[in-house]
Amino acid sequence: MRQFLRHPCDLPVELVIRKQTFLPRQRLHNISLGGVACNSPRGFRRGTSIELRIPLLGDSARYPGVVAWSRKQNDDYLVGIAFIDEDTLFRARMVEQVCQIERYRRQREHETGSTLSFEELALEWIARNAADFPLFCAL
Repeated sequence: MRQFLRHPCDLPVELVIRKQTFLPRQRLHNISLGGVACNSPRGFRRGTSIELRIPLLGDSARYPGVVAWSRKQNDDYLVGIAFIDEDTLFRARMVEQVCQIERYRRQREHETGSTLSFEELALEWIARNAADFPLFCAL
């Protein structure tokens, strides 16, 4: 199975079914760009055409993809979304970095009890993690 970057649970996403509901199976079988895994209150059928939205980041944070897998967990589902073109893949990877930095900011503010600069924390996170931040690719 491919590696999918895990989206932070504390930054909610929306999964919206797109009008084109299914891709041909032969095309789905050959998706190799990778994607993101996120929690959802419902499961989705493999191959469902979907749009991942991140409301915290505004209306432009929308990424078309396809459901690669869906697994039932205790209280919800973990859904793997594969991105099917390089532009979407690149944009989604950048947004996932922003989400990881935002999560880091919240964690550090909780630890220190004070408001911290996003820019300073972003530079700190990048220095510590960017080299190891996974590319969306098959492993």
